[in-house]
Amino acid sequence: MNCGEGIDTRQIDELYINLDPIQAGGRLTTDAMKAVLAYGDGYSVCDHCNKPFRLDYISKPPLAEFHKDLAAFVNMDTARLVPGARRGFQAVADALVKPDDPVLLTAYSHYTEFISVEQARGTPFEIPADESHIITKDAAADRIEEVIRTTGKKPALMFVEQVDYQYGNLHPVADIIKVAHQYDIPVLCNGAYTVGIMEVDGKALGADFLVGSGHKSMAAPAPSGVLATTNEWAETVFRTTRVKGDLTGRTFGIKEVEMMGCTLMGVTSVGMMASFPHVKKRVKEFDSQVKYVNQIVDALLSIEGTTVQSEYLRKHTLTRMNTTESFDKIAKTHKKRGFFLTSALKERGITGILAGSTRVWKFNSYGVTEEQAKYVADAFVDIAKAEGLSCSS
Repeated sequence: MNCGEGIDTRQIDELYINLDPIQAGGRLTTDAMKAVLAYGDGYSVCDHCNKPFRLDYISKPPLAEFHKDLAAFVNMDTARLVPGARRGFQAVADALVKPDDPVLLTAYSHYTEFISVEQARGTPFEIPADESHIITKDAAADRIEEVIRTTGKKPALMFVEQVDYQYGNLHPVADIIKVAHQYDIPVLCNGAYTVGIMEVDGKALGADFLVGSGHKSMAAPAPSGVLATTNEWAETVFRTTRVKGDLTGRTFGIKEVEMMGCTLMGVTSVGMMASFPHVKKRVKEFDSQVKYVNQIVDALLSIEGTTVQSEYLRKHTLTRMNTTESFDKIAKTHKKRGFFLTSALKERGITGILAGSTRVWKFNSYGVTEEQAKYVADAFVDIAKAEGLSCSS
């Protein structure tokens, strides 16, 4: 089967248990798959787009209501669909950061957060992590004081990850935001790995801006995401155009500048909306997913020499392992070298771990069933035993 000349049909999730770190929360629901077929044309949602010609005003399909539902879902006042979390970062940085403004990020901020600061001509400063790979409120306070002392300026914005992409650790965001607000620094909470995965309350966190990723954590087609904010900041980040053509006198209604007018056309917006009822349900079942990932991690830890670099017990399904003293020792003499592990996993119907990884690697078990979690856990132990590694289970 193929999707045209030279384009093979992708059947990863149909044929394997997929542990890919960035794909687990973005698998489409059946309803989203239907939306892909029905709304795949570029401007398919524009059939009933009337004045004021903006995505969040379209009532058929019910995108206007969807925007309100999204804001309520994360307990914020206003929300917009954006082409991925990175465009949410970009919009906020463009609206708040001026050239040479200091901006705080963390040691685990995504590269797109840095680029959004760079694009706004700001200057990034990182908050360091502690030995447990956690960003603490004390580290945030110290860094704020240092930046003010060395630059003479208060940071214009702070980015902080609720769960980071490197270790999958859950950071004390509410405490960090309280510290930032003592200095009147607005905070963007990066929920790319949490919004759509677990319950997130933006106002309880104290966030001024909350960004989520549709294709990473909301079972939506790429590129898609959400940017939500409070009433205090809505007019700033969602400001409407004031520009006027000097020859024609043209104006452009209430198009939003940082949104570049409309954002998600067609399949991305409707696919995200189609999955939304399923997403609202699954966030309430996150405790089970945490139970399953700990079952897998426990099995890995039973293999002598294996350690977990993420916080343990796990609080999120994205996890970073170190098998330098276990699987990597086998890789040094195995005929397949470092590829033996992913090859052995694939033979057992498991995929998603970076090919050739036997030292430090990540996996994300989000979405597995109880039966699949046990199967994956047993598979790692079986592979280890087959290669002569000592296991305590």
